[in-house]
Amino acid sequence: MHFIKSMLVSTAFLCACLSSCAFAIDLYKDTRTKQIHSKAGSYSNKLSNFVRIYDNSIENATAENKHSELIINKKRSNVQDELQLVPDNILIEFGKDGLRLETVDSNFKIKLGGRVHADGSFSSNHIFSDADGNQVEANEGTELRRGRVEFTGTFLKKWIMRNQLEFAGSEISLKDLWLRYTGLDFINITVGEQKQAFSRELQESSNDMMFIERSVMNVINGAIVDRAMGLNLSSQGTNWTGQIGIYGDSIATKKRKIAADEGWSVSSRFTFVPIAEKNRLIHLGVAGNFREPNEANGLDSATLQLASNTTNMSNLSLIQSTTTDINNIKMLGLEASGILGPFSLGGEYTNTWIDRKNGESNLYFNGWYGEAAWTLTGEQRNYENGRILRVIPTNSFSLAKSGMGAWELAARYAEVDLNDGNLKGGNLTNLTIALNWYPNENTRLMAGYDKALKITDSPLTNSDGTKPDNHDTFMFRAQLVF
Repeated sequence: MHFIKSMLVSTAFLCACLSSCAFAIDLYKDTRTKQIHSKAGSYSNKLSNFVRIYDNSIENATAENKHSELIINKKRSNVQDELQLVPDNILIEFGKDGLRLETVDSNFKIKLGGRVHADGSFSSNHIFSDADGNQVEANEGTELRRGRVEFTGTFLKKWIMRNQLEFAGSEISLKDLWLRYTGLDFINITVGEQKQAFSRELQESSNDMMFIERSVMNVINGAIVDRAMGLNLSSQGTNWTGQIGIYGDSIATKKRKIAADEGWSVSSRFTFVPIAEKNRLIHLGVAGNFREPNEANGLDSATLQLASNTTNMSNLSLIQSTTTDINNIKMLGLEASGILGPFSLGGEYTNTWIDRKNGESNLYFNGWYGEAAWTLTGEQRNYENGRILRVIPTNSFSLAKSGMGAWELAARYAEVDLNDGNLKGGNLTNLTIALNWYPNENTRLMAGYDKALKITDSPLTNSDGTKPDNHDTFMFRAQLVF
């Protein structure tokens, strides 16, 4: 029955379209006089194909050239509707950057874009037992890692708004939701849900990362200094950027179940580029964070949970720690990167001090990574305001024109240490290798291999009762950005 109804609707729609074809007309706009004509001329641009409305209830229909507008007036049930072409002061563009609308004076701009990341992964040596004897394993398969719709707007040139809505798995969540004022010469003011001012790796978009997953150092950073509601002040010069912000809770705090992300914090990040030339660049950065968690989820004291899932869809955490009685958390981040033509190097180091209550001993965690990349086809990675962006291929992939797109080979060595004194959260060292292909500016295919080189003080055991000492994960991603 549903099929028959669908066929009837489709047939009716097709007949309506066919019946109106006899009344269609092509309209052209003269680029010199701004007038609209029904025939093409030497200076004409085709606007579109317009269909004449034929209805007995239409009492009056006129076409006017004034202001390059076509107005059809009709009366139906004593209601007058007006159909108007886009006026001359609106510019519309649909391309690699999504849908863009802008007034000629640039006072108002609107952009609609998004991203789709489809992932797949499988592992070896992936079945273990936890402390209670339950079997745990790294989940394998495919998932929609990210499906985001992004809306940005500029109002009166000085106000910028951004909204990101993400569809992932079976959940819908807000990512960025902020308003920025840029009317002051020396500083920008941003308020709303945003990334905190800490870590180059965390600041970079998932569209630009060389690897499918962030480094194991992000076990610390992602739990404490990811997105949150706050007020951020930022400024930049020709070779530096600086920002400082005060933040509260993240919109997603309850869902993420990260109790340490309650409360408030102050974060700051400063970057400096001593060398910025066409084919070479050096980036240096330093960041600091202070967070004081509130009493969370009805507990008597704040709790910080850190875990290293092997992939986003995996339930397997090779190391994990739970810290209670937290008074405050202090963090220091150091970063350095360099670009030399198609080659790039980079690394970060994060120190974390946890001050505890009730006579509990203070704790010290740290993590770091070093990475190197080579664009095999010769392109250079892009850099903007303290962030390293993805490769843009010189020649898009094309069988007809023998275009290869861009090919990139990258490697990363990383470590995170959650051991201090009597607390044994674990130590994890891993190696990640990536091969990325950019067919064009909007698409990317990624393949990655991650090997856990060293695992100490893991809460897991092998089937024979021994502690795990290695783990291999293979990952793939298809990415579309617009």
